[in-house]
Amino acid sequence: MITRAIAAMLLFLGAMSGPLWAQNYPTRPLHFVLPFPPGGPTDILGRAIAQKLSEQMGQQVIPENRPGAGGNIGLEIAAKSPPDGYTITLSSPVVASAPSLYRKLNYKQSDLAPITLVAEVPNVILVHPSVPARSVKELIEVARKNPGKLNFGSGGVATTTHLAPERIMSITRTKMVHVPFKGSGLALIGLVSGEIDVLIMAVPAAEAQVKAGKVRALAVLASERASALPNVPSAKELGIENYIVPLWYGILAPARTPANLINRLNSEIVKAIKSPDIQKRFEAGSITPRTSTPEEFAKFIAEQTPFYAKVVKDAGIKPN
Repeated sequence: MITRAIAAMLLFLGAMSGPLWAQNYPTRPLHFVLPFPPGGPTDILGRAIAQKLSEQMGQQVIPENRPGAGGNIGLEIAAKSPPDGYTITLSSPVVASAPSLYRKLNYKQSDLAPITLVAEVPNVILVHPSVPARSVKELIEVARKNPGKLNFGSGGVATTTHLAPERIMSITRTKMVHVPFKGSGLALIGLVSGEIDVLIMAVPAAEAQVKAGKVRALAVLASERASALPNVPSAKELGIENYIVPLWYGILAPARTPANLINRLNSEIVKAIKSPDIQKRFEAGSITPRTSTPEEFAKFIAEQTPFYAKVVKDAGIKPN
């Protein structure tokens, strides 16, 4: 009887350990992997979210820039981390586009557990002031008359900074040369210096250089103008909505992270995104908050993956 009582107690404690762990969690700092260098939209968003989560959860959420391979190094690090709720990562559409652009990845989509979407961000078409184009129409004309003479930068293969220009070239039958950087922030430095001619990147990261006159903004790739760049026309105004390649961000954890911790993280992140100070910061940068359940985010990634596969196929891009 004593043996049976001990066994029953062990079963009871085992059943309770998950919920109790979630109640006590977190007991130490969390690592927040940002797969791109400082200065880009992932870094801007990630640090704002990390600060708010630290305040809410009573433990520091430490942003860690782990750039390389178009964001895939950071995602791989997160995917291979212990599934204990202490490592999360902020992904752009790379998690959905990379399978179509890389023959071999050191992680799979299934190695990451979706937690929630956090935001949608409009991209803007930028050119160096030396490029003789003050509109998208003029840029296409310059590219068409000078095939292969213009180049465009990106934050790496599989990023929207890469796929958006490729989509435009496939639609307009023009040719520019791709120059990948280790992040869109570094690509912006390349545009300002004149190393590259064209760059499509997130409005919040480009805003300061546009307002300083160091780069020229031709169009915001969204249905409406961006409040951060009110004088720049939208894709809808210009009739080029088919140029849009969605730029969104979401947070994931290593696969096999316990469901109760995924749900706790979802609750905390959604609360952070909906907080007045984050809403204010997002609005100032023309960032649209977008949250979801883990299941909704998983479905969203599953839907976005074939979309990016089609973009890659239509552009004739060969996987690396």
